[in-house]
Amino acid sequence: MRITGLGHAGMFIETAGGSILCDPVVGPTFFGSWFPFPDNRGLDWERFGRADFLYISHRHRDHFDPALMERVVPKDIKVLLPEYPTDDLEVDLRAAGYDNIIHTEAGVPIQFGPLTIMVTPLRAPSDGPIGDSSLSVDDGTASILNQNDSHPLDLEKILTFSKPDAYFTQVSGAIWWPMVYDLPQDAKQNFARLKRDAQNKRALYYIEKVDAEHVFPMAGPPMFLREDLFRYNGYGLEDDSIFTDQRQFLAHMKDVRPEQKGYEFLPGTVLDLNHGEVRVTQTLYSDAEIDRVFDDKWAYLAEQRDSRQDEVRAEEGSRAAILPPQEMLAAIKEWWEPLLRRARTIRNGVGGNVRFRIGELDMVVDFAKAKVREYAGEECIYWYTIPADLVSTNIRDHEIDWSNSIFLSMQFDVGRSGKFNEFLTTFLKCLSRDRIEYVENWYAEQTDQTEDAEIGDWVVQRRCPHLRADLTKTGKIEDGVLTCSLHDWKWDLASGRCLTSQGHPIRARGAADAPQLPESVPAGS
Repeated sequence: MRITGLGHAGMFIETAGGSILCDPVVGPTFFGSWFPFPDNRGLDWERFGRADFLYISHRHRDHFDPALMERVVPKDIKVLLPEYPTDDLEVDLRAAGYDNIIHTEAGVPIQFGPLTIMVTPLRAPSDGPIGDSSLSVDDGTASILNQNDSHPLDLEKILTFSKPDAYFTQVSGAIWWPMVYDLPQDAKQNFARLKRDAQNKRALYYIEKVDAEHVFPMAGPPMFLREDLFRYNGYGLEDDSIFTDQRQFLAHMKDVRPEQKGYEFLPGTVLDLNHGEVRVTQTLYSDAEIDRVFDDKWAYLAEQRDSRQDEVRAEEGSRAAILPPQEMLAAIKEWWEPLLRRARTIRNGVGGNVRFRIGELDMVVDFAKAKVREYAGEECIYWYTIPADLVSTNIRDHEIDWSNSIFLSMQFDVGRSGKFNEFLTTFLKCLSRDRIEYVENWYAEQTDQTEDAEIGDWVVQRRCPHLRADLTKTGKIEDGVLTCSLHDWKWDLASGRCLTSQGHPIRARGAADAPQLPESVPAGS
């Protein structure tokens, strides 16, 4: 088996049973904000486009680049479609002309001669754009796991496929926190460090559980080449950004897991696997060029910025004309109010007014009353400032996921009173009837009032209130605070209060005060 790195989460997998093109992206994406790091335009995209299979892990635009696909990927390619609860990705693919679709079954291997493939989707509201997925591949000569951005709760099920020789996973998250928030600079720096640490811990958690001999960090970081975002590359010019690069993560992994074999996976990296034998080479960049990318990063980024402004301008020129304020308000009102009426759990979870300043429009979304109206001085729990051309473009395109467009572009500002509100973010990426109904049903099914387990000196509900991870595997308690390692959410166990987001209380009591657990639920099982 041979795997070629294509940049970001992209890879080209050549096997004994055919080739698979995964997540090909050149960009720029997210309103011209994200470019793959380092530059991947020099690859032989025509060759990679002639794959036997196309796999798009999820709908985020740093994994799904319709313009590149239109240029290099034939329309008759066989598309491996993850089994998602809504059909948004399939609709997008068919709209781009890709109709030769193989509907995979979640976690079920598919055979193509000597090639076995398994696609394992995630379906929670917090998983990417409602859905993310991993790809397992085995052709008899080697086995790999391409986890990309997904954060599965049930790795054991994925690992029943076969133990991977090589493991590819995200180490640099795609998020806008804390860069766009209205915070003091020292607070931003502190939160950025905490976020980077949490991302490292999560990646290492998965690396330890998968226990593959060879690890390849990927899926980031981006390059920000817009002038207004350039300062947020990497850790940021002022140490207030969150994007760890491949070399930085590998250095950290060597410190905490020195026995682990890790490799830089860049555009042009070629990995040959054959019955346990591994060879890694680089076909696009010289060693000296790669060293300069990482060791003189800001100079490299500045050269990329200065040479690629035509791409930034072309994206800006593709945006919609700005709608007049009253026309914009009417369009959002007509679009959002029917969804708000259906979103009872989300409305209750938001629990307040949210203000949007969009160019000359100043509006409020009243979640309690399911209304959109002009702002009239109401107290608000969140307030956004968003360029009017971005919103006008999303209205024109009926973009149902604003995290997959405006928020990941980082071309906006936001403030809040209190903690992060997951329900608000969920609403803003569920702007369709199918998504709202799915998420409302998902929340209704998540209440866990049954099984408890002992963790240290505490008895807590076994399932995490956030995304139902098994806390006996992902939970750690220090000084009465429980942390779930998957997303670094925290709870004060004495009160049950979530310290990370509004709502999501946990059931907990001291083990000394609790009745003996039944033998069928052994402590820490």
